[in-house]
Amino acid sequence: MFGINKLALWVVTGLLAVMTVFFNGYIFLMSLWNYKQKKQWCPSETIITALSAANVAHQLVSYFWMTMYEVDSKCFVNPMPYTVMLLLIYTLKFTIMWNTSFLTFYYSTKLVHTPNHCYTQIQAAILKHVTLVVFLIPLCGLGTCMPMLIVFNPDNYTIVNKDCGVLLPETRSDQIYEAMKLLLADVLPGGLMVKCCISISVHLAIHLQHMKASTNGAHCPKLGNQLRVIQMALSLVITFILFLVIDLYVCYQMVVNHENIIMLTICFTSIYTTLSAIVLIYGKKTLWKALIHEFNVCLDEYPCLSWLKVPEQKTKPSTPAKAKN
Repeated sequence: MFGINKLALWVVTGLLAVMTVFFNGYIFLMSLWNYKQKKQWCPSETIITALSAANVAHQLVSYFWMTMYEVDSKCFVNPMPYTVMLLLIYTLKFTIMWNTSFLTFYYSTKLVHTPNHCYTQIQAAILKHVTLVVFLIPLCGLGTCMPMLIVFNPDNYTIVNKDCGVLLPETRSDQIYEAMKLLLADVLPGGLMVKCCISISVHLAIHLQHMKASTNGAHCPKLGNQLRVIQMALSLVITFILFLVIDLYVCYQMVVNHENIIMLTICFTSIYTTLSAIVLIYGKKTLWKALIHEFNVCLDEYPCLSWLKVPEQKTKPSTPAKAKN
């Protein structure tokens, strides 16, 4: 890449970093506020909080690495700090991928009831220890990415690219390790999300068929609160798959053609973390309403921007419950 392209990526990533930190920080703070009130988290809240924290940490470390590269373009600083930062970036990316797939897995278990008793027991065992799984994911990511410091080194004739601290695989063993890391960090969570997406889609189709069969055709079937969760889960999967395709292409260029385009990877990851946070806020109806209200309140300070206000849904008055027969 040319220097001007890297500068443009640095600027774009900076704008995305602001959005990522804002949306994910908002989710994180709202989750803490809910925990303070309820004194407990449901499994989805635990996963979403861990995901938002990983998104913010990944964005901060990534942008700090890009900024250091722009400032220290001649690589006067020892390359080891750059390599350690890249190790953290890959570890946090691993955490984001698996947390996203874990969240989709959780929603699929709540929406889809499988007839396989053994599989149901496995699901129950995993969901019973959600907090432990959330802590194990970054540790597994660190263990998966740590061998980079040993495998990718100049003694193994690895090409050291012009970017500070970036090591690209050159030997056969390097490429095998890179393929295994790609399989564990991207392909496996992607496969899990696709499986969950298919299960949720089938559940939605069957549910709609049953609802249409139970109506007289005068009223459209409604899914109620399930629909927002389904939309959020499927949107997460679609966003993830689009990012996965791009990420696999970037990894192919780095491993096979030895093109150092890691800044492009960071930029696309920033887009993904921003979009996933927006999807999560939309999926959480209370978060979405609160965010719109706060946005409109901020615009009240500037009457000239009143046209940017987002309409807020009014709460319907509660109706007295009908007596049961």
